[in-house]
Amino acid sequence: MPELPKSYLPVEEREALLREGGMNLVYLAESQEASHAGDEETSWAWLRYADLPPYALKTMKNVLGADFVRKQDFLCIGEANRVYGENWLDA
Repeated sequence: MPELPKSYLPVEEREALLREGGMNLVYLAESQEASHAGDEETSWAWLRYADLPPYALKTMKNVLGADFVRKQDFLCIGEANRVYGENWLDA
């Protein structure tokens, strides 16, 4: 597994999130904390690992553009490809 982005969560909070709901909650919380700290690059880097629903990626495409979504290399893109078709970013 590649090295994860810089962490902004305190260890105790990270452990509580892991117990509560697993790594996806950690990814989302890390992204939010990085954003609050003004580190947008790291915020997006954490979001890359999150299990986002297909409609979230489609909304990102509509708001930020297909190239932005491609550049982020979201690990959950396969589900959006199954829901919207392999070429949905180009449509």
